[in-house]
Amino acid sequence: MKLDILAFGAHPDDVELGCSGTILKEVSLGKKVGIVDLTRGELGTRGSAEIRDQEASDAAKILGVSVRENLNMRDGFFVNDEEHQLEIIKKIRKYQPEIVLCNAIDDRHIDHGKGSKLVSDACFLSGLMKIETVLDGEIQKPWRPKVVYHYIQWKNIEPDFVVDITGFTDKKIESILAYRSQFYDPNSKEPESPISSKNFLESLNYRSRDLGRLTGVEHAEGFTVERYLAVNSLGDLK
Repeated sequence: MKLDILAFGAHPDDVELGCSGTILKEVSLGKKVGIVDLTRGELGTRGSAEIRDQEASDAAKILGVSVRENLNMRDGFFVNDEEHQLEIIKKIRKYQPEIVLCNAIDDRHIDHGKGSKLVSDACFLSGLMKIETVLDGEIQKPWRPKVVYHYIQWKNIEPDFVVDITGFTDKKIESILAYRSQFYDPNSKEPESPISSKNFLESLNYRSRDLGRLTGVEHAEGFTVERYLAVNSLGDLK
């Protein structure tokens, strides 16, 4: 299956928090989108890996993505080395996305920055002919995505561009709340965590509203880039 967009997250729920509004919009426009989670989030304060598996599946249905996979890397301890790069290269070559979305370049959780660089490096290496990978008994062809975009997470990183997600925020929040074990629930008996507070949940709305305010729309999601963006004409800019 060839995808238009492949979104990577270090943990299940990273993609929902960072760019699910954009994914929902692109799916509505007929784009084929997939998600690959690097870990099962087994070190999370609340819930368990098994619970996160089900929550990720539920969220994928809400988003309408074509596929979701988990690479079962070690939460907190995966590294940017050949072994891990090759696992990601296999997925890039399998789905041949034009666009890759991945974690913030720098963030509070150490896995986010690590995951960002790991995926970015793998995207480049995936295009090299002399790196051989085999999937389901077949040698894969090289493939390099056209662009890699990094979504914004805990830290308020200055975006290089934003995507208008007006009309998709309710569904975005629904996909996030599919992770029932992780986010604000006044009846939960689980330990508190930085993302389980009511303030954190509300911050998702006011961040998208503020990015929208700054760009003349109602809601927006921000991304950073690794190289200059180009447009065909000034009329492409809002």
